[in-house]
Amino acid sequence: MAENSLGHLLGRLRRYPDVEAANLQAWDATDTLLLDTAADLLTPASRVAVIGDRYGALTLGLLGGAGTAPQVRVYQDLITGERALRHNAAALGVAGGFKQLPLGAELLADADIVLLQLPKTLAELEEISDAVARHAPKGAVLLAGGRVKHMSLGMNEVLGRYFETVQPQLARRKSRVLLASGPKTVEPVPPYPVTEHNAELDLQVCAHGAVFAGTKLDIGTRYLLEFLPEIPAAGTSVDLGCGTGILAAMYARRHPDSAVIATDQSAAAVASARATATANGLDRQITVLQDDAMGSLPAGSAGLILLNPPFHLGASVHAGAGIKMFEAAARVLVPGGELWTVFNSHLHYLPALERLVGPTSVRGRNPKFTVSVSVKRHGR
Repeated sequence: MAENSLGHLLGRLRRYPDVEAANLQAWDATDTLLLDTAADLLTPASRVAVIGDRYGALTLGLLGGAGTAPQVRVYQDLITGERALRHNAAALGVAGGFKQLPLGAELLADADIVLLQLPKTLAELEEISDAVARHAPKGAVLLAGGRVKHMSLGMNEVLGRYFETVQPQLARRKSRVLLASGPKTVEPVPPYPVTEHNAELDLQVCAHGAVFAGTKLDIGTRYLLEFLPEIPAAGTSVDLGCGTGILAAMYARRHPDSAVIATDQSAAAVASARATATANGLDRQITVLQDDAMGSLPAGSAGLILLNPPFHLGASVHAGAGIKMFEAAARVLVPGGELWTVFNSHLHYLPALERLVGPTSVRGRNPKFTVSVSVKRHGR
């Protein structure tokens, strides 16, 4: 594809329904480098799988090529990414040509080229590498791209465990592609999910590679759990941004009569939380669903929401994700319902919580985190 044509296409992409802001865009230089690198390998018969396409730049860039665009199968961990791809495809008039699938055999079977936006963690890269080596043909080539500042030699080492050859390509515009070929034979049992017993909580914690903190108890959740005896019982409660489901499991264990919903935008998190609930015998009490900021839950349907919001959007520090969750909580809570939030104190979320949800008080503060409770105003 000509550079000016690709640039025009990428310039029309939006992040919607993810957070949008002037300093956030729907593509980066890694997308263009991956597409340019793939162009030298593509033929009219190519079967392409795309992994980690954040808002559709890779998929739509492939389909926007000159005349011989292959059928593209794509896996995106975040439901916002899946929806953004569909929105962008509609805006560009792309009626088909791609199929969204889970990470697994249907995505990768017969794929001779795999394009990957390198993930943030080595654990996620390992799970993806294992899937490609396990399900793709022996002649498959993986093009794994990332921003140089976020890449490490550990990524080469992970790829080297699953591919015969790993060749770093020349960097361009502060991005680089690692070309991995010759998928190796893998162990019969995939490395993920992993399960670890947390002795501090007496809880089995299950985690896929992409989930935040893995099987560990992150320090924000640990601090919020100190207040569990004060958190009231509710007929329906929600663990919003559930990750591995630790908050949902601990609340469900303490309040066995509460119906608990664990929800996250990440497919890996949802699979992890579901496995955690099952491993602890709580799967009948906890319902796990993939959703964007509780969009599928009715207004006024929950008496309690527990929230440990992220403060990163991709590689950017941004408060927008937290604000979106506060707005969602205000919609889903019943009047008088409570939102318990733990957040990094430097983010100064208290005014936003007061404005968007209702009267907000600080229940605790340590050197790093603040725990607050917000009560939804009547009449909202």
